Amino acid sequence: MAVVEQPCYTLINASSDTEPYNEMQLKMDLEKGDTKVKIEALKKTIHMILSGERLPGLLMTIIRFMLPLQDHTIKKLLLVFWEIVPKTTPDGKLLQEMILVCDAYRKDLQHPNEFLRGSTLRFLCKLKEPELLEPLMPAIRACLEHRHSYVRRNAVLAIFTIYKNFEFLIPDAPELVANFLDGEQDMSCKRNAFLMLLHADQDRALSYLASCIDQVTAFGDILQLVIVELIYKVCHANPAERSRFIRCIYNLLNSNSPAVRYEAAGTLVTLSSAPTAIKAAASCYIELIVKESDNNVKLIVLDRLIALRDHPAHERVLQDLVMDILRVLASPDLEVRKKALNLAMDLVSSRNIEEMVLVLKKEVSKTHNVEHEDTGKYRQLLVRTLHACCIKFPDVAATVIPVLIEFLSDTNELAASDVLVFVREAIQKFENLRPLIIEKLLEAFGDIKSVKVHRAALWILGEYSNSADDIEAVMKQVHQTLGEIPLVEAELKLVAGDKSDEEPALQSTTNTASSSNSKLVTSDGTYASQSAFNTTQTTKKTESRPPLRQYLVDGDFFIGAALGTTLTKLSLRYISLVHDVKRHNRFCTDAMLIMASILHLGKSGLPSKAITNDDADHLLLCLRVLSERSPSIVRIFNERCRVALSTMLAAKSEEEESTQKAKEKPGALTLVQADDPISFIQLTAGRGGELGGENVFEMSLSQAVAGGRQGGLGAEITSSVSKLNKVTQLTGFSDPVYAEAYVHVNQYDIVLDVLIVNQTNDTLQNCTLELATLGDLKLVEKPQPVVLAPHDFCNIKANVKVASTENGIIFGNIVYDVTGAASDRNVVVLNDIHIDIMDYIVPATCNDTEFRQMWAEFEWENKVSVNTTITDLSEYLKHLLRSTNMKCLTPEKALSGQCGFMAANMYARSIFGEDALANLSIEKPFNKPDAPVSGHIRIRAKSQGMALSLGDKINMTQKGTQSKVVAA
Repeated sequence: MAVVEQPCYTLINASSDTEPYNEMQLKMDLEKGDTKVKIEALKKTIHMILSGERLPGLLMTIIRFMLPLQDHTIKKLLLVFWEIVPKTTPDGKLLQEMILVCDAYRKDLQHPNEFLRGSTLRFLCKLKEPELLEPLMPAIRACLEHRHSYVRRNAVLAIFTIYKNFEFLIPDAPELVANFLDGEQDMSCKRNAFLMLLHADQDRALSYLASCIDQVTAFGDILQLVIVELIYKVCHANPAERSRFIRCIYNLLNSNSPAVRYEAAGTLVTLSSAPTAIKAAASCYIELIVKESDNNVKLIVLDRLIALRDHPAHERVLQDLVMDILRVLASPDLEVRKKALNLAMDLVSSRNIEEMVLVLKKEVSKTHNVEHEDTGKYRQLLVRTLHACCIKFPDVAATVIPVLIEFLSDTNELAASDVLVFVREAIQKFENLRPLIIEKLLEAFGDIKSVKVHRAALWILGEYSNSADDIEAVMKQVHQTLGEIPLVEAELKLVAGDKSDEEPALQSTTNTASSSNSKLVTSDGTYASQSAFNTTQTTKKTESRPPLRQYLVDGDFFIGAALGTTLTKLSLRYISLVHDVKRHNRFCTDAMLIMASILHLGKSGLPSKAITNDDADHLLLCLRVLSERSPSIVRIFNERCRVALSTMLAAKSEEEESTQKAKEKPGALTLVQADDPISFIQLTAGRGGELGGENVFEMSLSQAVAGGRQGGLGAEITSSVSKLNKVTQLTGFSDPVYAEAYVHVNQYDIVLDVLIVNQTNDTLQNCTLELATLGDLKLVEKPQPVVLAPHDFCNIKANVKVASTENGIIFGNIVYDVTGAASDRNVVVLNDIHIDIMDYIVPATCNDTEFRQMWAEFEWENKVSVNTTITDLSEYLKHLLRSTNMKCLTPEKALSGQCGFMAANMYARSIFGEDALANLSIEKPFNKPDAPVSGHIRIRAKSQGMALSLGDKINMTQKGTQSKVVAA
């Protein structure tokens, strides 16, 4: 089997628009050019070799004319050149010319310039040919005693890599480096030497650490990091050593370096589950979050805290640190604040809820005078957190409600709406707080700036004003916010410019502005006439009206209908509370006058939009209810509305509980099952023993390389099965070259592992995999050409970068030469590889308001018709959710039951932060039980690619279900 995977240490970007190079011209430039020309020629040579060209003719030219030069730039470029140039003949023997190169580098290792020595030593770490390294060993050893630390630390690295790859060249390396470490003072050299001992000879590393364990806090951060890694590895392999080194880890929690503190805290958590250890580690994490300025660091450390909370034994310890976690709110980033508030909310208990509420109140007051793009969202976040606090701990509701009701006058409609949602739930659940809420709501009613908030506030006041005094106070507020009644007469006075009872100060201005035919002067000096219609329009804009009347004049009569309902409820309740008939009649007449006045205004033509038939019918119904007072209708107004609200709140809390249960780990509460196997430390030390399973250093490395977490036999089986599912056949079985690719998607990268099999009896030379991409994909590097013996095979890897959530296509061909054939290069065209959008989409959740807002904002819509053989509505929805990775936002109760149609909202988010919304509307006739589901799915997204790709995916899955049915 041909080995293609060569070690890569240096990445060089070659621009695609450069002109092809001429080998003869390069030879001339390398031989006879000046220094600048030689440098450019050497760069071009390096680019050509990297792109797969073989230039054996240039090797001796470079040795003769470039190696003797002392220019530092040429020396650096030569190091890159010798790293990538083929150093062996096709049969694997070292090229004769390399002896000359080896001699040149022996001289460089003895050069008086420390930079040349150090960079040559770094280059030697990359060599994989022991024949080249053997003559250089005495010079490398001598570099350990050089006066400059740059040379010494690179000499240690060179010895480490040579010992790791070719131990026979320097068998006494651990002893040599241990002696070097004892006498070394420079921190970077000590770090490299200690790192080598950590990997090559742990006993020597431990004995060195034991000799200087009290001085560890004075070491540099780079050495401290390696010490933390050593302690973790030793304690992981041998838990009995924990007591010896855990004090050292505690001391490193106070290191000056944030990186060391972070690693020490992570190691302490894995080594000990004692409450003091967990508290020390969590406090260290919180300090890091507060003091670090980088938001990414804050988010990563917050994730570590959240992972700590998931462990039941640690949760109790973290509950005492809630107030410290709230210090994170000083960060300006919304995502950091959101995570911190969620974590604090999960940990808060009855012991510290009052302190937390005080902190949140301070945060609320801080947002009042600050205008920042995220202030509104942060305010909304605080409102929701305070809401959750009150529902979880009803005792604090009395102190929170007055603070939150101040938000009703906020210009940010979302925050004000959230406050009302909270007030509605609080007034329903906490009967003892109803008088306080009504009082505060009436105080804030006149300052509300949003029609939606006013509408909801009217509903709450109408539903929960239970005393005669409260009802009269609400009626007084309605009069104040509606203005002079009847509305039409007051508006006509305003249009005519007469003095209104409420605006005496504006008389002179109104009279002046109301002349039916005023003269104006245009820009060219002539007189222009202005009609009375324009004058009234201007007056209308400049006049300040009470808020409720302003909404009505602007044509929003839905609030008129809501006001009608409120007045009807208040009147019916007032009649049951007060036994004076005159007061009954006066109150009902007042309410009916307001409703009739709104109706009259809607039909008068004065508002910008006329009243809708729906709103007019609702107001007429309210008038009829007040005049007839039928017992069944009265019951609906007085009782059924509140019952409907309590049912909705109960359903909502039930849904939240089920979501919370789904989030909890299944075995979180049961620490040890009765039939769990007993774990013996001596037998399980290799698998992690007491310290929580696998080695976290190895695990993090494998995750970084392979992407994704694997553990246990089941995971291995499922991963191998899913791996087979992702294999794509690229050529046919009868083609001279057979190829198939395993497509591994790791977030922003796609790795193509292509298996190429030579099915002929000929040797294929320069067999090259040529790839190109379509969509937001970019090929990182060009795969290297290989030589395939008859019936041989090899694996070639290609990396592709992904920029956005869009269906991408990778296509290409395999090009090769046949030995001895006079014909042109042979080409095998490959099948296209379609990158699945589902690898980047994850289910997400949002509330109804956010969904509607995004639905209105997103400009790209893709309407997909339902074309399926599935006959059940809910079955089709489940199939759609499975195939698109979307989450259904419509509650389960709303979808349960059988009827002829179904409508559901779905939401998902890509790893690139793009949102995708979908609305499913499907139906099936009742009289045809075997008829397939019909309807359509509307997809909305910010980008065109997302909307189209999701639509294509849905179409493909629909075809898939049909083909399965046909096959069956």
